[in-house]
Amino acid sequence: MDTYTQELRATAQAMVARGKGILAMDESNGTCNKRFQKLGIPMTEEYRQAYRQLILTTPELSNYISGPILYDETIRQSTKDGVPFLKVITDAGMIPGIKVDTGAKDLAGHPNEKITEGLDGLRERIAEYYSMGARFAKWRAVITIGNGIPSRACIEANAHALARYAALCQEGGLVPIVEPEVLIDGNHTLERCLQVTDETLHTVFNHLYTQEVAFDQMILKPSMVIPGKECSTQASVEAVAEATMNCLLKNVPATVAGIAFLSGGQSMEQSSAHLNAMNATFGSRCPWPVTFSYARAIQQPALDHWSGDSGRVAEAQQKLLARAKCNGAASIGEYSSAMEKTTILV
Repeated sequence: MDTYTQELRATAQAMVARGKGILAMDESNGTCNKRFQKLGIPMTEEYRQAYRQLILTTPELSNYISGPILYDETIRQSTKDGVPFLKVITDAGMIPGIKVDTGAKDLAGHPNEKITEGLDGLRERIAEYYSMGARFAKWRAVITIGNGIPSRACIEANAHALARYAALCQEGGLVPIVEPEVLIDGNHTLERCLQVTDETLHTVFNHLYTQEVAFDQMILKPSMVIPGKECSTQASVEAVAEATMNCLLKNVPATVAGIAFLSGGQSMEQSSAHLNAMNATFGSRCPWPVTFSYARAIQQPALDHWSGDSGRVAEAQQKLLARAKCNGAASIGEYSSAMEKTTILV
């Protein structure tokens, strides 16, 4: 793995540079089409290309975004004028990333639980993506809280897959984003989410250590410790920040290059407020940068406004930039809800 050590370390640090986060725009075609369908946007490659061009050509995006995570279709696309998206990204001073898992499938013998697949042929895919210009990758594992779940089998299987993926990435020159997502779906309490997140992170880092993954050359993309959406008692911003940070400080080695949270179904304001509270209250105690790797929590206003209309691109880009700016501020503890009113330009 030593071939890429210095490059991986530098890339990982650049991904969590101060005031910046990672933009997740790696929705599969199926997921992207579902979002388009809701807004009446034609579900075609042409419209997916137009939407991704809108995102990647947003002026000043690199002030707040270190790099986007792309889907396989996107990394091969170009602008309408024929400029490859990879060139657009690097010319803007951002780092291109790529989703490499092939999705969460049912875990045999364990009803209602998932295992993420995609290890077969991964070494070859990593080599291709690296040669194209990608410099980091993402793999998402899904842990569901429910009646009698998650099982040890589910947590162990997903942790093992994440660790093998991460080792392959580092061998091939890509910084792995390790994403063990404890889903927000359900009626579980904050305490139950803390218990599951604690066990999940502990297991994931055990497996990463066993597979000899270099912690200073990876990014952790965790979910926040938060009550389930259907839980009757929702937690305050301060309680979520405290539970999450205590869990991370207990389980995440100090040498990890950075933490970039997923938003996981939280509202845009919620995900910014929680990230801000973590940095404002705990920032001085953290051995690693704590930032964001959001998808809908950055993209949604732009997608809603654009809705497939080429005449609305510039305004949609301003909305995208506004959300990126809010989260950039939250990543250094300088976000306030007042920014929601003043930053939205359109």
